[in-house]
Amino acid sequence: MSKQKAPVYDESKIKTLSSLEHIRLRTGMYIGRLGTGDDPDDGIYILLKEVIDNSVDEFIMGHGKKIDISIEGSQVTIRDYGRGIPLGKVVECVSVINTGAKYNDDVFQFSVGLNGVGTKAVNALSSQFKVTSFRDGKFFEGCFEQGNLKKKKNGKVNGEPDGTLMEFFPDEEIFGEDYAYNFEYVEQRLWNYACLNRGLRLIFNKQVFESKNGLLDFLKKEVGDTAIYEPAYYRSKQMEFSLTHTSNYGETNFSFVNGQYTCDGGSHQSAFREGILKGINEFFKKNFNGVDVREGISGAVAVKLVSPVFESQTKNKLGNTDVRGWIVSEVKSGVVDFLHKNQEAAKILEAKISQNEKLRKELNAVKKEAKEAARRIEIKIPHLKDCKFHLYDKKNAEQSTVFLTEGQSAAGSIVSSRDVYTQAIFTLKGKPLNVYGKNQAAIYKNEELYNMMMALGIEDGIEGLRYNRVVIATDADVDGFHIRNLLLTFFLNYFEELVVAGHVYILETPLFRVRNKKETRYCYNERERNNAQKEIKNYEITRFKGLGEISPKEFGQFIGADMRVIKVNVKSIARVPETLEFYMGKNTPERREYIMENLV
Repeated sequence: MSKQKAPVYDESKIKTLSSLEHIRLRTGMYIGRLGTGDDPDDGIYILLKEVIDNSVDEFIMGHGKKIDISIEGSQVTIRDYGRGIPLGKVVECVSVINTGAKYNDDVFQFSVGLNGVGTKAVNALSSQFKVTSFRDGKFFEGCFEQGNLKKKKNGKVNGEPDGTLMEFFPDEEIFGEDYAYNFEYVEQRLWNYACLNRGLRLIFNKQVFESKNGLLDFLKKEVGDTAIYEPAYYRSKQMEFSLTHTSNYGETNFSFVNGQYTCDGGSHQSAFREGILKGINEFFKKNFNGVDVREGISGAVAVKLVSPVFESQTKNKLGNTDVRGWIVSEVKSGVVDFLHKNQEAAKILEAKISQNEKLRKELNAVKKEAKEAARRIEIKIPHLKDCKFHLYDKKNAEQSTVFLTEGQSAAGSIVSSRDVYTQAIFTLKGKPLNVYGKNQAAIYKNEELYNMMMALGIEDGIEGLRYNRVVIATDADVDGFHIRNLLLTFFLNYFEELVVAGHVYILETPLFRVRNKKETRYCYNERERNNAQKEIKNYEITRFKGLGEISPKEFGQFIGADMRVIKVNVKSIARVPETLEFYMGKNTPERREYIMENLV
């Protein structure tokens, strides 16, 4: 037998890609995941954000108080009324990497787009991209296809205000044919922009987004009627924050840097939490436990930094370590000042902390019993097949995933086909307890919920979370949907921050298999099935009723590189109690009527 010849590694194998080619080949480095628009972090929203960021930067520097945005089908149009890109540099600013004014602190002091990549990536990833800059009665227009300049023109224009107009179509070669903008996600992002930039007016498809009170408006909308006292509010040149306590469990924080939502927090969020504790302890002249102070808290903090350091291109987590000192100091003094001026809120807060302390001590007794019982059963966590790498490991942290699945049949398929390095499985014995309306002691009195909490590492909050993605994997039938709802109720009731931070997902698995002797196609919905039936001759169809019906050999591809998951999103935490009450509370006439009206 002749040995297979090893590929030659010489000068001919070395490639140099242009910046345009690199963006299109390695999209993940520039915009994160691609997706289809089902997730607010999908690429099409990053394209939108990169262009709007530039317009917001103009407003921050005192130019242009309005931004017009429209989305019609796949066409996105954004017009700002800032200074406009200098006419002689329009093409370079949207097509040549590392070109822009964001490197000049005199022109842009608190910008998010610091690396000169944003609009270049939008251009490169669009089938058509047009930029027009208006300055002093003149204009320059450039038209591109997939990042390549096709035509340009310039001249005079009458009555057109200064500013920049950008129009683009996300490229179907990159994003596929099925992508679509979810306007709810767009509206939430625009509301964030409005709250972070008081006085800025954003008009999206004729809907106006504007805030008079900044983060105070943001937090009030988030917490709604659950706030137990009027939120505190503080604003300075480089920082703004608002906070209150609610009747909910856990701690929920929203943090921003230069207008960018940092869903994974970072050094600014940690300093914000520390400053709150120090401020409260100083005012009350006590030494309250941080756990008691933070239980039920909801806060929002935004900072402006000249040189923010993010841990990835998508800017989800701030890495600057030098910001801690001044943020802690400002937050502490802001909290003390608020409590001095709002004696009624101070009384309510002190009572809340005392109540939290009392409940914590009662819960500790229940915790002790639960831990002793668990220790007697088994040293390892029952029903958990763990993986090698976790969220706290530097290697493969983002890929670390735990599947929450029902029964041994479904678990068997996942266990046999999973990646043992990054994918863990926690198996539920049946339908978990409906915890709506129950206190935290219910977790410790229920063996399955306790084991699941310990497996995830979230007993003391999401700082201990062991997996980046918590994926609910249940059958696509009535019982599976019920179990999914019970698990979501568990997370939203006790660990809301886990959902808000974007760690909870729902696994999508195919409902149909259409195949003949030559081709097999898996279909996730009836539309895909109908298309497959038209394109495959002499086919047979299998309807998968449960995960256990999919063989381990087949199942691997559905939890591999092409795994389809839907991120669980909360539009507003203020609506969570109302939603849980309707779906998981007492069986009211309204719910019965809803079920009958929507019964298929």
